[in-house]
Amino acid sequence: MARDITLSVIKADVGGWVGHSAMHPDLEAAAREVLEGARARGLLIDYHVTHCGDDLELIMTHDRGVESPDVHGTAWEAFEKATEVARQLKLYGAGQDLLSDAFSGNVKGMGPGVAEMAFVERKSEAVIVFMGDKTSPGAWNLPLFKIFADPFNTAGLVISPTLHEGFRFEVHDVLKHKRITLSCPEEMYDLLMFLGAPARFNIKAVYSKATGEIAAVSSTERLSLMAGRYVGKDDPVCVVRCQSQFPAVGEVLEPFAFPHIVEGWMRGSHHGPLMPVSAREARPSRFDGPPRVVALGFQLADGRLIGPVDMFDDPSFDEARRQANLIAEYLRRHGPFEPHRLPLEEMEYTTMPELMGRLAERMEEMDGQRAAPSATVRQDEEMEVD
Repeated sequence: MARDITLSVIKADVGGWVGHSAMHPDLEAAAREVLEGARARGLLIDYHVTHCGDDLELIMTHDRGVESPDVHGTAWEAFEKATEVARQLKLYGAGQDLLSDAFSGNVKGMGPGVAEMAFVERKSEAVIVFMGDKTSPGAWNLPLFKIFADPFNTAGLVISPTLHEGFRFEVHDVLKHKRITLSCPEEMYDLLMFLGAPARFNIKAVYSKATGEIAAVSSTERLSLMAGRYVGKDDPVCVVRCQSQFPAVGEVLEPFAFPHIVEGWMRGSHHGPLMPVSAREARPSRFDGPPRVVALGFQLADGRLIGPVDMFDDPSFDEARRQANLIAEYLRRHGPFEPHRLPLEEMEYTTMPELMGRLAERMEEMDGQRAAPSATVRQDEEMEVD
């Protein structure tokens, strides 16, 4: 009987090379040394160490299942070793994503972002690992919806018998720590109500309704919510399986031809376009941005990572990059004004609470100008319609 292969993608910002723009190669070398030792001991089947912007990305295969303490402990050790190098080089924000001094058995809730899935490897197993920089987990909402629920993006939803039945979406409420699973196409409108608020609701996983197999998984860790203060961008990762009973590679990549607006950018406090770039161009510098996404494609062969292929290193995405630059230019002209800057409710972990507290005594009531309570309609009352 075929064994399950686990694909684990774990990332952390452990030190930026010249501010938040890039990854020093010595940090990747330190991480590779740790992962090579784990492979030699038989813990890992294979691994690939890379980066997106200033984030260290660990792509690992093994047979220990998701949330393995041994695998997560290895990732934590790699991040700690890289942090030591970052401090020696006096890189910016060394170890900023490591919110604890000691590993507790699982990196979830400790700062790093995690996307893991376990599955029986198919005859031909194609996967794409997406890595974002200067953005948040909500950045995957629109692409994942288009990949797995939008027939105008994914032709297979209409013409492929293996996709026609649709997919189930596991959505997390990152503020209330709750989750809900919605089925498409029949619950598409309900799903969109949640996904349209990406600062709060994030797609964690997608499953095939035809086979029950996992199709995609993403990181939903929010650093500010874990730390109680602003400590950096969340810089999410996402894994998508392709071909056969899943969307084709081209259908998986197609949503990123549209540089949709995401939150993040400078100090995690601005909206900007998500620009699809090659790995070598994932060095966000203009206003620490604009936000970037890299896509690395692999074929799996008994757990071995055959690749990567740099999927966005393709001139067909030049127009998306051009549009992203135009959108970035337009939004930057707004300076500290919304909609470039995030709305106040998303600024909780910046200087805004301190400012409001310091100026509280100077806030005066305006006679006769008290705001009326917002109008609400009870569910058991009928609304009058003209």
